[in-house]
Amino acid sequence: MESNMEDDLINKVAAGLVGLHKVDEAVEPAAAARVRRMAVEKATGANLAAVDDSTMDYSAIRNRNAENVIGSTRIPLGVAGPLTVNGEFAAGKFYVPMATTEGALIASVSRGSKAITASGGANARIIENGMSRAPVFVLDSVSETGKFLEWVKLNTQGIRKAAEATTTHGKLIDITPFATGNNVWLRFRYDTGDAMGMNMVTIATEAACAHIEENFSGARCIAVSGNMCSDKKESLVNNLYGRGKSVLADAFVSGKVLDAVFGTTAAAANDVNVRKNLLGSARAGSFKYNAHFANVVAAVFAATGQDIAQVVESSSGYTWTEVRGDGLYISVTLPSLEVGTVGGGTSLPSQSGALSIMGVAGGGKPAGRNALRLAEIISAAVLAGELNLVCALSARDLGKAHKKLGRNVRE
Repeated sequence: MESNMEDDLINKVAAGLVGLHKVDEAVEPAAAARVRRMAVEKATGANLAAVDDSTMDYSAIRNRNAENVIGSTRIPLGVAGPLTVNGEFAAGKFYVPMATTEGALIASVSRGSKAITASGGANARIIENGMSRAPVFVLDSVSETGKFLEWVKLNTQGIRKAAEATTTHGKLIDITPFATGNNVWLRFRYDTGDAMGMNMVTIATEAACAHIEENFSGARCIAVSGNMCSDKKESLVNNLYGRGKSVLADAFVSGKVLDAVFGTTAAAANDVNVRKNLLGSARAGSFKYNAHFANVVAAVFAATGQDIAQVVESSSGYTWTEVRGDGLYISVTLPSLEVGTVGGGTSLPSQSGALSIMGVAGGGKPAGRNALRLAEIISAAVLAGELNLVCALSARDLGKAHKKLGRNVRE
């Protein structure tokens, strides 16, 4: 009887008589995923057998991680390292989980890790920490704009109280105003503990906006997100003010290690960085003065359940090199690395497992420590990836590596 009911539901969904989201109302979560998957197969002719994943708890996913679920997409998961990190929160040797379909990427970070570890490790430091949300308000005139800005400055405590009443862990750090005519953006910045915190700060800021509207006549909140936050978009505001974790990492690699691991020199690697990452990026009008931050950030994000779309701003940043004697000093700056170890996709089994490889699954003690530790490890992995790529380019090895590891063809 149950099978007949599912078959009937599959036919109705495939025919468009029942919406995909309505299936959840008819059967339990695992069955709903199965019905949707088979209905999509029937409607499109696709073979989705590989999408079926009986290891996932669909009841935990529903109304939390995804809608209209039909199964899961598997991405190969590897580890780079070991990588020695000398951070304030992350100290020791780490294997870094990376989910990717790009051959040679994990090998690239592993080779960079080998050189950095042989050189004593990567130093890492968090210099800013705060997740932002920036609602936009409209006033009647610039005269009102001036009054509003002054009022916000004088009433920050009341605004903070309203915002923090919505959350156990979130703390409002500051409010930075930006005005254009009769439009005002208030960039709220919060400490969100071990959560990346996007939902947390949205809910808190909505409460703050309601408080502002109730207490300053004439201020209307047009949108709780006015793009000055700036979430999932390229922006100078994030590069200048930071969003999430602003992280620095550096290392010094001797001439001996450069030659042994990469077959190159400090002068050659530095020349690549200056002409490619700095001048080339400037000539292209890019915000990203680096070789491939996004490769490493995206792979770690996919492995650990971070918000994939936030790779846009999380991969923004700068690679700097200097020739020191016969060795190379290299640093990376990531102004807007948005990561968490609780919430979102971090609680899914595979993603939680990947976080546990680095010892950062779940909440830290004290709260916030695990997210800070994760940020330092990622920055060190990005450093390893940058070191390897500028050295590979200087030694003219890039094509050779991709030919060996990144091509699924027979020569």
